[in-house]
Amino acid sequence: MILTCKDKKLDLALPKIMGILNVTPDSFSDGGSFFQRDKAIEQAHTMLLDGADIIDIGGESTRPGADVVSSKDEIERVIPIIRALQTTSVPLSIDTSKPEVMLAAVEAGASIINDVNALRAKGALEVAAELNVPVCLMHMKGTPDTMQQSPQYGNVVEEIKQFLGKRIDAALSAGIAEANIIIDPGFGFGKTCQHNITLLKQLADFLSLKKPLLVGLSRKRFLGEITARGTLERIPASISAAMIAAQQGAHILRVHDVAETRDMLNVLKTF
Repeated sequence: MILTCKDKKLDLALPKIMGILNVTPDSFSDGGSFFQRDKAIEQAHTMLLDGADIIDIGGESTRPGADVVSSKDEIERVIPIIRALQTTSVPLSIDTSKPEVMLAAVEAGASIINDVNALRAKGALEVAAELNVPVCLMHMKGTPDTMQQSPQYGNVVEEIKQFLGKRIDAALSAGIAEANIIIDPGFGFGKTCQHNITLLKQLADFLSLKKPLLVGLSRKRFLGEITARGTLERIPASISAAMIAAQQGAHILRVHDVAETRDMLNVLKTF
């Protein structure tokens, strides 16, 4: 699989690393650490040196109970960062569900849209089709406010596959190119610890949708439940989970810890 991101191409024959850059005061893992513009840009360059293949820039936290951010505020947070990084050698991704932010970000230099709401906001499908860049459709049960309030499934893998299949159809009907669609089962977004474990065990099932598969496991709460470790102590668990995902066919690993993930992938491909 080749992902075309404007003038940059990503060969997904081997897993690629998407480095997380939260330009927010309240993200679950690193909220506030990179809220200042100079610190965000410095962190992006560190991730590039560590081996990131994509930088994913987000201006609104999606953790449970996070404050809602207006389009105006989100744009003010992310656009200066995108402009400062637009000449880098890797694609920039905009982590947003708002069509206005998608449009502003791609105009500023972003070349991937990463939407936890799978383009369900009013006008999002149309804007994504117009922008003609890769877009990631993620599954989330409920909203960030409600998603962890006793989520239930009959069959978590099949229900999420059905949801993603419907969103793929909606994207294609809106005019989004087949080659521009990425899928993400949404670890931690409306799932219990056991749901997440089941998803990871059966991750290869999502390859039947014949789309690049992105996973975000980094420092997630369910890894803390398994290991009894705090958020910043979950690096070994995150690398272990990312390795399992890569072995099951994940094409893009969305992570906080780029250098450690790069080391894991280098070892994995040796064997």
